[in-house]
Amino acid sequence: MNSINRRSVLFAGLGVAGAGALAACSSGSSATPALINPSGSAVAAVENKRKGTGRTQNVTLTAASAMLDLGGGVMAKSWAFSGEAPGKEIRLSVGDTLAAELSNQLPNKTTTSIHWHGIAMRNDMDGVPPVTQQAVRAGSAFTYRFIADAPGTYFFHPHVGVQLDRGLYAPLIVEDPKEPLSYDDEWVVVLDDWVDGVTGTPDEVLAELRQGMGGMDMGGESSSSGHEGHDMGGMEMGEDSSSPSASPSSGGMSMKFMLMGAESELLGGDAGDVKYAYHLVNGRVPADPDVYRGKPGQRVRLRIINAGGDTAYRVAIGGHKLTVTHTDGFPVEHQQVDALLIGMGERYDVLVTLGDGVFPLVALAEGKEATGVALVRTGSGSAPKATVRPKELNGRILTASQLRADDDVRLPSKKVDRVHRVELTGGMDKYDWAINGKAYDMDGPTANPLIFEEGQRVRLDFVNTTEMWHPMHLHGHTYQLGDNGPRKDTSIVLPKKKLSVIFDADNPGQWMLHCHNAYHAEVGMMALIAYQA
Repeated sequence: MNSINRRSVLFAGLGVAGAGALAACSSGSSATPALINPSGSAVAAVENKRKGTGRTQNVTLTAASAMLDLGGGVMAKSWAFSGEAPGKEIRLSVGDTLAAELSNQLPNKTTTSIHWHGIAMRNDMDGVPPVTQQAVRAGSAFTYRFIADAPGTYFFHPHVGVQLDRGLYAPLIVEDPKEPLSYDDEWVVVLDDWVDGVTGTPDEVLAELRQGMGGMDMGGESSSSGHEGHDMGGMEMGEDSSSPSASPSSGGMSMKFMLMGAESELLGGDAGDVKYAYHLVNGRVPADPDVYRGKPGQRVRLRIINAGGDTAYRVAIGGHKLTVTHTDGFPVEHQQVDALLIGMGERYDVLVTLGDGVFPLVALAEGKEATGVALVRTGSGSAPKATVRPKELNGRILTASQLRADDDVRLPSKKVDRVHRVELTGGMDKYDWAINGKAYDMDGPTANPLIFEEGQRVRLDFVNTTEMWHPMHLHGHTYQLGDNGPRKDTSIVLPKKKLSVIFDADNPGQWMLHCHNAYHAEVGMMALIAYQA
């Protein structure tokens, strides 16, 4: 436990100087050129060019302990914004300024922050200690202020330790006053995998995962890659989630949270590491689901957000087709599908024309044989069972690679000025997830940055050398998959595969690039991408 406490303190950025000092090149490293300061003049210059409406929306977000009612008699002692999970949605128009005061009332002197996921904002408001700010200490407050100049479906969550896997998250919707889509209503759908305050805490999950598979005595040799030993013939360790430890054959290693044998063809093999007590849709368990009430024939826009820590979801609505219109806030050429796959940190907007009756929205925890459920009710009829699995889940399933960017947002053809190889490394054996073989070091946050200059076209080549999929998230920018693919900020990189993305370096500062699996990121699968001064 000491190691995770130490890392959480490092992540919190305690004892370091302000963001300005953090922005300097790492001490003692003459090889690293000077980097643009997160609060510097280059950042301010770009912010001054953002078109604003002059309107400001003021909100207060109080992070505190909360007893959350997940429905069905399930109560979870967790942390949340103003006692709700998901937190209350924030909705703006393009060009509005958000002034959000984070009041940290978390227990045990816990520090925190807010990262505004997917929004290309000014760097010093990105909420990443110790890079762009000091973490907000318990009993203190910090106000995030920025112009939201791109419409879309976003969300916000902490960027300290594994706080993402508690209840500290909420949707952020930026509306387009010139919205080209035609629809009658909206339904924001937030998916989450839940352990906190039910079977344990995210810190306990991390402590167990950190032990890795290498120390396990399973009566045979442990594989060196870490994944082959993860499957073990489909055996699922910790079947009884209340069991505090594994059988004696595991050498006494705790196996309360580690999920074995989770497999998915869509994800290229290993689907995930963590055994969650519940999978939630809008904060509700399947036995007592959230209900959307509408009328037959209505056209509804669903904004689907995966706020989970370790789970991809396959989403479908029984008896309905989904028309995919956006991913990660950006429009795509419309496609009609039966279901879609959404990794942690991804968002999809879909249009649905509602039938008459009661229909399940099912979020299948991909490879984990569990589901989250909500209901669409437009007429009479009894609700389906909590275990319902509509046939659409096995119909035409959309993944991001099948999408094309809408003409209005496709990047113009241009010579690439800088290429960075982003090799995803590590495995379950030592639980040593990293980028380019180096775990991100909170003690030296600006060491080994991936550098480019303002105005350059940059290509990132994600090369996944591991046996597991990784949803890779870039802060402060949206990239394009290949020459014509969708514009995104979070993309699934399959095991043993390469994914190339391009973006224009138009938002100066120091930004994180990381796996959006909360546990992979926390042990080191993240890197700094930085603009050279």
